[in-house]
Amino acid sequence: MPHMAIEYSASLDAKVDMGKLCALVSRTILDTGLFEPGAVRVRAFRAEAYAIADGLPENGFIDMNFRIGKGRSAEEKKRAGEAIFAAVTDHLAPLFATPHFALSLEIREIDAELSWKKNAIHPRLRGK
Repeated sequence: MPHMAIEYSASLDAKVDMGKLCALVSRTILDTGLFEPGAVRVRAFRAEAYAIADGLPENGFIDMNFRIGKGRSAEEKKRAGEAIFAAVTDHLAPLFATPHFALSLEIREIDAELSWKKNAIHPRLRGK
């Protein structure tokens, strides 16, 4: 159940290819070896309305919210977070060359008793 939601400011439209960023994050999640391929979801949501810091129009942000199921140690979660954050930071290096960009990542563990899922992709991928 690793689901990454990437929220980003509309000011980044011309600066970041969100499809490429989602693909990078997906590969990085899988490369950790901690998650099944059939469970990984990465999606981006454009924020049309936002206010950032001092209100300059060139300010931009990306906020990543990574929801995962229970079953990984604190060390494994930290390793996954560090890998994702490093890959995205490297990918977005040009944005950090300006004083107008903020990046954040949070990992949230989902309570299994309060989460319902049905996945027809797992059987197909597990059968390989």
